Amino acid sequence: MFADALEAMLRDHATPADVRAIEAGGDFLPLWHRIVEAGFLQLLTPEERGGAAACPQDLFPVFELLGRYAVPLPVGQSIAAQAFLPDGAAPAGLITLAPALRIAPDGRLSCPAVPFGTIADFVLAEHDDSLWLLPCASALRLSVAQGRSQCATLRWDKQPAFARFARPGACFAAFAAALHAALLAGAMERVFQMTLAYGNDRVQFGRSIGKFQAIQHQLAVMAEQLASARMAAQSAWATAHAPTLLQGAIAKARSSEAVPVISAIAHSIHGAIGITEEYDLQLFTRRLHEWRMAHGSEDYWHQVVGREALRGSMPAAAFVRTAAQGER
Repeated sequence: MFADALEAMLRDHATPADVRAIEAGGDFLPLWHRIVEAGFLQLLTPEERGGAAACPQDLFPVFELLGRYAVPLPVGQSIAAQAFLPDGAAPAGLITLAPALRIAPDGRLSCPAVPFGTIADFVLAEHDDSLWLLPCASALRLSVAQGRSQCATLRWDKQPAFARFARPGACFAAFAAALHAALLAGAMERVFQMTLAYGNDRVQFGRSIGKFQAIQHQLAVMAEQLASARMAAQSAWATAHAPTLLQGAIAKARSSEAVPVISAIAHSIHGAIGITEEYDLQLFTRRLHEWRMAHGSEDYWHQVVGREALRGSMPAAAFVRTAAQGER
């Protein structure tokens, strides 16, 4: 239900042309206001506070759609912030999530590689046993990539006025990891569909290249990687509560691991046209690589999964079962 309503909006107002315009510095507020006014930021807010009281299972298709349309706004992050912050504490504006908060001995603050850090109004970061809500307007924004990346390191040379809140029971890092796993799943689905369509449409030697066995093999590998990554991402949200750290770790590790394979095959099949600015493929593969690194790549999350697997003497099958059920 929520996903259907969101897709109807994105289909008309988050086209590739709209994404390009926002990336180029265009006005993103019309799209943002549509999303806010439709109530999507309150998906996790209880009904008594005017929200939808959605369950985690409802969130995965919503987050997946944001990735499938390459929405250039921190919508998923703002939904999370509304859930993590106390009633009425979330300010108006774009809120994103910080992978980390660093405090220098002289009191200077920095949040490295913040997704949507170039446009966010506020960033929510975890430190010790509390959450810090920091204003981005007073921060120096340092882009972490070339081109039109929306990821930036935020640095405050003077400690700004900020709000601090007690950390809730849900795991902040797990939510961020599972969120980006869902975004990756959506973007990978879009890349696969574009590549499949191109293979059927592009004609070489009198027939579509999708009929060549080598191309079919590559498409099969893409489909396998996509199915595995999507299953891992979806499983993190298939519970009655927020994702656990292990669920988020498995989801982000597997989805990030699929990115270089899927991106490489997509560009291999498309050839030179795939990297051109006018063609839509690069809108999604750029985000795949960016979201792969957001809040930790597969290397980081594999270590989290490995440490948990080695803790105790549980058989592998039991470990997988308890992880999927959110018992660890």
